[in-house]
Order: sequence, then structure tokens, then C-alpha cells
Amino acid sequence: MAARKTSPAVNLVGRKFARLTVDADTGGRDESGRVIWRCSCECGNKRNAVSRDLTSGRTTSCGCKKSEHAKSAATKHGAASHQQRAPEYRSWTSMLTRCTNPSYHAWDRYGGRGIKVCDRWVGGFENFLADMGPRPEGTTLDRYPNPDGNYEPGNCRWATRTEQRNNRGTK
Repeated sequence: MAARKTSPAVNLVGRKFARLTVDADTGGRDESGRVIWRCSCECGNKRNAVSRDLTSGRTTSCGCKKSEHAKSAATKHGAASHQQRAPEYRSWTSMLTRCTNPSYHAWDRYGGRGIKVCDRWVGGFENFLADMGPRPEGTTLDRYPNPDGNYEPGNCRWATRTEQRNNRGTK
């Protein structure tokens, strides 16, 4: 097998690519013969990167940018991703879906018959959580005292299955 020819590397030392500044040629090459550069990230970390990845924009940080993006994406309505898996968050999203999504399988029992969610709760999970508080184990969201009323403070509670069965509205 013939040895792979490598072209002379363009010196990238001192050049900045997004958050990375090239410090030095490591003297190493990747499997394709591309130069591996030692870089400093704006966050203070160091990382090695290949010429093509730097010049194409494929590598833009030491990984801190990806971490920041993941953290940002996992934060919604002021709740971190672990909160989004919390029962209160699931109750909030389910309530919104029942009342706003005509494709929901039970739409006709909720939004389809005019049941709405108050603007305060539509405006954010943190408002819903502040008004309803933590969801006790074994309970779900119930419209009470008016089972035909809207989802809003004063007409909702955390209720057991038995309490919900005894609080059925018109269908």
C-alpha cells in the first residue's frame, strides 16, 4: 500500500476559531494526515483539534459550548430537566395538551367542550407550581369544586382517584 501524501500544513498558530485560539502544532497527525493543533478555549480549558475541523467550523469550543447548549435546552419555563420529569410538570403539560390540542385522544372531553387553562398557568410552569404546590403521591390534577369549570386557581386540587371519581362533571 502506498504511503499517503500529506500537504504542508498552513500555520494556524495564533488564529482564533470561534471560542478556540490555536496555541501550537502538537506534532501529531490524525488518520488522514491532518495536523492536530493544541488550542485554548475562552473558558480556560485546553483541547486538541484537527485543522479541517477548526477551519470548517465543526469544532468551535472545548465542549463547553455544547454543555451550555444542552443545559439551556434542558431548561424550560424556569425548571431544570429533572423538574420536567417531576409529576407536577407532567400534570401541567398534560393539562395544556388536553385543552389546547385537538389531536389529543380525549379532546372532546376537555378543550373540545370549552374547558380552558387560565392565562397565568399557560404563561408558565412556575406559576402553576406556585399556585398548586407539590403534588402529593397518589394524586392527580382535578377540577374542583366545579368539574365543568376551567383549570385555574380556586378550581383545581391534587386529588386521589376516589376523590376524582366522586367529582365527575358532565361528559
